[in-house]
Amino acid sequence: MEEHNNEASQQNTPQPESQPAIEQSETNDLQFTNRLDLSELQHNVHNIKREIGKVIVGQKDMVDMLIASLLAKGHSLIEGVPGVAKTITAKLLAKSLSVGFSRIQFTPDLMPSDILGTSVFNLKSTEFEFKKGPIFSNMILIDEINRAPAKTQAALFEVMEEQQITIDGHRYKLDTPFMVLATQNPIEQEGTYRLPEAQLDRFLFKIDVDYPDLTDEIEILTREHNLKDKIKTDAITSFLTAEQIAKYQSLVTQVLVEEHLLKYIADLIVATRSNQFLYLGASPRASIAILKASKAFAAMSGRDFVTPEDIKRAAIPVLHHRVIVTPEREMEGITSKDVIKQIIETVEIPR
Repeated sequence: MEEHNNEASQQNTPQPESQPAIEQSETNDLQFTNRLDLSELQHNVHNIKREIGKVIVGQKDMVDMLIASLLAKGHSLIEGVPGVAKTITAKLLAKSLSVGFSRIQFTPDLMPSDILGTSVFNLKSTEFEFKKGPIFSNMILIDEINRAPAKTQAALFEVMEEQQITIDGHRYKLDTPFMVLATQNPIEQEGTYRLPEAQLDRFLFKIDVDYPDLTDEIEILTREHNLKDKIKTDAITSFLTAEQIAKYQSLVTQVLVEEHLLKYIADLIVATRSNQFLYLGASPRASIAILKASKAFAAMSGRDFVTPEDIKRAAIPVLHHRVIVTPEREMEGITSKDVIKQIIETVEIPR
């Protein structure tokens, strides 16, 4: 009887040799390495921020979103009052990259041919030749995009979505990378034209730029005082080539997104379509935009996988220009950002 009890006791008692194996297994589970080598991308993102930071004080969110937009092959609309460094930041980003740059000042008398180009008759060859417009570059800065009429704004539809233009029956492909950075002033409405929803939908991000705080304002004055006769942009170094950008954009597309996170993005988008505060919800293009932006944010953080925080970070700048608040709620002071924040808080985060 005692022998039987001893055998049963030995069978029920955990063997000491198995415990270290379990602990080792748990330790291995906590350690992981990226499938993708993102160290070079992360290093160069840091370099871009450093170069822009030589001139721009603060505005870290704007710089992050501009870089994410570049990595995600998207376009950005920058909105803010005059004097908050919208245009200069876009120019500095372009200068930190060894790529082509064009600046187009939108005015009420601007024509589509002034942007895209036009066919000119060549007397020597007795044939029409196409003269390319300023849109044929890598990075396009459109200053005060809402100053041009609808016909001129519509000239950007095809080029922003398909990276090509069609003139006189001929199709012209644009070089990569291609990115449109547009600025607009939300306050002054005289002599402006509201952007159509179809064009707003083609911008990956709408970036709202606010006033700097007191500390940043003092730093801006200090730098300006110490600048003397020097030109601000002279300190910026160009180091990232078009080939490197294309390589990083390809890496971003390979960032892993779990199936439950894809459903989380879909849940956020569907929630905008049934929200009682919204007159217009987000389209499938918005869900694709969140997917691309969250991958870019993950890669910038050195991760080859997307987390719910990446999605939440992308949601507001991707969505708030794509949805429309009902007139009743708008009169109450509710903005699209307020509604999107509420949706983010109510949609369950996958674990």
